Amino acid sequence: MIDVCLLGCGGMMPLPYRWLTALMVRYNGSSLLIDCGEGTQIALKEKGWSFKPIDVICFTHYHGDHISGLPGLLLTMGNAERTEPLTLIGPKGLERVVGSLRVIAPELPFEICYQEIQGPEQEFALNGYRLRAFRVNHNVLCYGYTLELDRAGKFDAERAKAQEIPLKLWSVLQKGNTIEADGKMYTPDMVLGPPRKGIKLTYTTDTRPTQSIAVNAAGSDLFICEGMYGDPEMKAKAVEHKHMTFEEAAHLAQKAQVKELWLTHYSPSLVRPEEYMKRVTDIFANACPGKDGKSTELKFGDEA
Repeated sequence: MIDVCLLGCGGMMPLPYRWLTALMVRYNGSSLLIDCGEGTQIALKEKGWSFKPIDVICFTHYHGDHISGLPGLLLTMGNAERTEPLTLIGPKGLERVVGSLRVIAPELPFEICYQEIQGPEQEFALNGYRLRAFRVNHNVLCYGYTLELDRAGKFDAERAKAQEIPLKLWSVLQKGNTIEADGKMYTPDMVLGPPRKGIKLTYTTDTRPTQSIAVNAAGSDLFICEGMYGDPEMKAKAVEHKHMTFEEAAHLAQKAQVKELWLTHYSPSLVRPEEYMKRVTDIFANACPGKDGKSTELKFGDEA
């Protein structure tokens, strides 16, 4: 199970009722933050979640509404006497951009580990899940992210008994580990069935619709996608500035056959996104407008 919270769903500038772009994902005691717009710390406080477990921060790109909250967050972490390393992931130029922002946060009691994304797509193994960055189409280098939590097959006790595998080894094999005992090697595939469906989350913003989004979002349990403009008559502006309309996001969700769509990254002029949802749900029924603090738990299919 993972917890997901859309901390901020605004684009361009913070508003009294809408913080700038940020998403937090919590899993197994660690937290992943994607983007860190102005107001992210306040949004965390409003949600009641802590910044302390954050061990990875990813950036889609380096426009101010996606990274302007980082220096303050780093200072807060430092003032809380954090000593654990912090991993930052982002497009080319990551260390240079963050180094410039750290002029106002020069001394920190923890190490920052930089991982710049190489090429159009790259996968990272982090804290028990897989994170894949994929290039999208904005007016600067920009990436979307897919997080996947894999799940092993069911443990088959009858197979274990038939192969005379000692009972004391069952739990080790069930966890996916290989072990040697009494001169014999035991592997997980001896007792586990085929892999079961895991959990998949895809997040993308500041982009035109692309095939890379449809491919990487395919089958996602939750697809969080930018919807800069609700009014379909704003499509020409969306094309010009390389953003999306609500309807374009809905068509992507339909194409990728995701389970659920949340819209985010609204234009400051979009005051009531819910007014445009009828056209969206006509295209993709299980869609809703994101809002600050909107959260959910994504569970494995057979979990209660």
